[in-house]
Amino acid sequence: MSTGMRILDLIAYPFVAFIVGMLYMGIARNIIGRIHRRWGPPVLQNLIDVFKLYRKREAGSHGVMFHLGPMIMVTGVVTCLYFVPILSGGKWLHGFSFEGDLILVTYLMVLGALGMALGVGQGGVPFGVMGVTRGLTRLIGLEIPYFIAIIVLMAHYNTASINKIMELQAGGISNWAMFKLPLAFIASLFSFWGMMGASPFDIPGAPQEVASGPATEFGGKYLALMMSTRGIFGFLKLTLWVDLFMGGAANLLILIAKTFVMFISVLFVTSVYSRFKVEQAVDFMWKYPTLIGLIALVIEMVR
Repeated sequence: MSTGMRILDLIAYPFVAFIVGMLYMGIARNIIGRIHRRWGPPVLQNLIDVFKLYRKREAGSHGVMFHLGPMIMVTGVVTCLYFVPILSGGKWLHGFSFEGDLILVTYLMVLGALGMALGVGQGGVPFGVMGVTRGLTRLIGLEIPYFIAIIVLMAHYNTASINKIMELQAGGISNWAMFKLPLAFIASLFSFWGMMGASPFDIPGAPQEVASGPATEFGGKYLALMMSTRGIFGFLKLTLWVDLFMGGAANLLILIAKTFVMFISVLFVTSVYSRFKVEQAVDFMWKYPTLIGLIALVIEMVR
């Protein structure tokens, strides 16, 4: 691929993630609205809101880190996105690939939350600080079963490369990791639901308790940046799970079909279950998904 084509590919990466992620957010509002026997907003409403917010000015300021926090958050998420292949088996939307990129992605996924924490921490609003504290505490619970699941994956496929894991799942549905390593997939699925902010793990931004938490003090361009980051990060997580457990996707249609299945599972969970308390969420994660993941790890070790 020429240098010009490579630059276009890198520009397309966050653009595709932003559009698909925001559309999924709009679809989610509609589906949940129908489940609740009401009409949701238009599917494009999130995109419209983001573009309107980017035109507004941010009136509040609480110091340098209040402005840098959202920038660190979006930089961390976009950087992480570049190491997650959107498509497999081709040159376009392939990202940066090397042995060990799965470990790097795991670390970079935390950078967005830390950037948010730095920005909110200087805002001085108790609801924001409470939301960040809840989010970081929840993160401790979510990461344990996820770490165990990717260790099982790396041990089974003898690689820490996302692209190689996808390649080794080629050949049909029966080769997908979700069927070959079902316990690891189930353990990671709970972490996935939590990372996507689905109930009962939607603790950081609970409107009824902490007035939307971290987003409380942000408005204008910063709120638009947070919404954009949420859409990109949601697409990133959907694509990562498809790459690791469903063999990836050779084109965008297959990718949308697979990510939509994972997305519907998020909507099903968030529509059925009520919110956990912080300690309940961590306790649940450290008991059931972690136990399932450890059983998967033991089975993989004795093979």
